[in-house]
Amino acid sequence: MSQKGKRKDDATASDGGGDSDGGQAPPRKAPRQDSDDSDDIVVCELSKNRRLTVRSWHGSVVVDIREFYVKDGKSLPGKKGLFFTLSLSL
Repeated sequence: MSQKGKRKDDATASDGGGDSDGGQAPPRKAPRQDSDDSDDIVVCELSKNRRLTVRSWHGSVVVDIREFYVKDGKSLPGKKGLFFTLSLSL
């Protein structure tokens, strides 16, 4: 019979052959870097769920004051916050 529509690795995965990890874990993506100065980040915890961050973003220095919330054990940024760009003139 024709195996039209089936991929080769589907047939090998069903009989136990194939990759050692079983193809279950997708490859991890490298973190995206918006700028080349991504190492220069200053974070200050203002309270349990508020942070002030100073960093370089798209070639500008920015200040971000944001509320964070916890979901599934991870601290994530919320919608409430302020985002300022600094203009540096010499």
